[in-house]
Formats: sequence, C-alpha cells, structure tokens
Amino acid sequence: MGRIDDRLKELGIVLPPPRAPLANYVPARRVGNLIYSAGQISGTTEREFKGKLGQDLSIEQGREAARMCALNCLAALLTVVDSLDAVKQVVRVGAFVNSAAGFEQQAAVANGASDTFVEIFGDAGRHARTAVGVNELPAGFAVEVELIVEV
Repeated sequence: MGRIDDRLKELGIVLPPPRAPLANYVPARRVGNLIYSAGQISGTTEREFKGKLGQDLSIEQGREAARMCALNCLAALLTVVDSLDAVKQVVRVGAFVNSAAGFEQQAAVANGASDTFVEIFGDAGRHARTAVGVNELPAGFAVEVELIVEV
C-alpha cells in the first residue's frame, strides 16, 4: 500500500469507483508526464448534488459537491495509473459551478475541491485554478471539476 493510500485511510476517505462517461470520452488521458481528467460531476452511485448554487443549494452544500467531484477526479486518474503515489503534484483545477443569477461565490464552492487536494497531497496538492459560474451543467449537476496532475 502506498503513501497516498495510507493518507486516504487516515482521512477516512474511500474513493468511489470511476464514473462511466456520460458521452463519447474517457475518464482521463495521460500525455507525457501529465494526466488530464475529464470533467467529473457531483455525483456517485450513493449520492448526487444537483441544482443551482444560490437557489437550490447553499455554499456549504456546494463545497461538499466540489469535494465529491475532486474524489471522482482521483478515481478517474486511477484509470490510467496504478496508484495515486504516481502523482508528483496537482497542476491545475477547473471548477464549473451551476449558478443562479446573481450568485458570485464560485470560488468559495471550488474551495471544496482545492481543500481536498491539499488535504490529501499536502503542498503537492496546491494548484492553479479557475472557478467559473455556468448557467447549466450536464444532467443538472451542481458542480463539475476537471484536473491536471503531473506524474
């Protein structure tokens, strides 16, 4: 068992199985020493966060949704590497927040994903990030996160 597996256990985190793509794409693609995840939505087989932030969901629920997306991103990485110990650093995170008109707290919601990566990877989890509000997301999900890591 690797260092990151031990860290996940210590934090009480169990990664979900990788989500089946909703369309014609793969969960993650490795190019050289970088892995790009597809956008991962705020849902697992056990729970889903759907709706608009600032209308249907609170910022705290949005943070939970972004955390779920982050864990789905890590599960997607495991479709192309054997262990998360291969991750040298998290490079970039893109967060898309299904936002009601006037909602301006996308960065606070995206922190749910960012904090998760730092919690798991420590300083190597710090990253560049974009957090944007969108009018809709596929299937009505609340948040979608994409990830780029160096391996």
